[in-house]
Amino acid sequence: MTRGARATTPAWLWVPASLALLLCAGPVAALLLNVPWTSLGSLLSASEARTALGLSVATSVGSTLICVVLGLPLAVLFSKLAGPWMQVLRGILLIPLVLSPVVSGIALLYFWGRQGLAGRVLESAGLGVGYSPAAVLIVQVFVSLPFFVVASLSSLRAVDHDLEMAAATSGAGPTAILRYITVPLALPGIVVGALLAFARSLGEYGATITFAGSIEGRTRTLPLQIELSLNSNQPEIALGICLILISLYLVLLAIARFGMGLLLPR
Repeated sequence: MTRGARATTPAWLWVPASLALLLCAGPVAALLLNVPWTSLGSLLSASEARTALGLSVATSVGSTLICVVLGLPLAVLFSKLAGPWMQVLRGILLIPLVLSPVVSGIALLYFWGRQGLAGRVLESAGLGVGYSPAAVLIVQVFVSLPFFVVASLSSLRAVDHDLEMAAATSGAGPTAILRYITVPLALPGIVVGALLAFARSLGEYGATITFAGSIEGRTRTLPLQIELSLNSNQPEIALGICLILISLYLVLLAIARFGMGLLLPR
């Protein structure tokens, strides 16, 4: 700690700060201590674990791409426009963040389900999504889109407006300004938003089991397989899958850390 930090930081802060770190790290350490490391290879190579991993990664990548394609235009509009209606629209975007997972699943069921508002139309066209990987994708987009938009919005708002206006007065069109100035300058926040959306999709559980069910090879993602294994006669498989998820999250953190260093050098 530097001299300036010692002079301005109360020492008693270490007590609640240490407790906060213990609350975060303690459960993870306990989980790692109980992983059967000697049989880890066979656990991770179990067919149900590999199937759930493939489905989780594939749907999470797909939902993240959808979040970027749909969420970036929304974030740009939110960063440029103001007024009461924009406040209402921002509030609508944040609804999935505050809903409980079960409520989210039921809401999705009433909209995308076979008898739902949009699901009924899709069913009549032979495009029903019930109990399919598409249902998992829909759930993941629903819960992850707000994370991407909020992270991107903060970065887009930090872009120097005078720089954009200078380009506009020099003859550049709105699309060119967005492509060559706004998005490149906001890219670190956009990448972080995409990583957050991917991580949120990877860990989604409650809304998925409510709306998409748990069918091996179709809708049973890693969190659902953990719950199933935990209640089976092989609970150690759940620990192995937990280790897979933790490893994936660590990879995401490393990408975010070093990726930001490359995108935003000091």
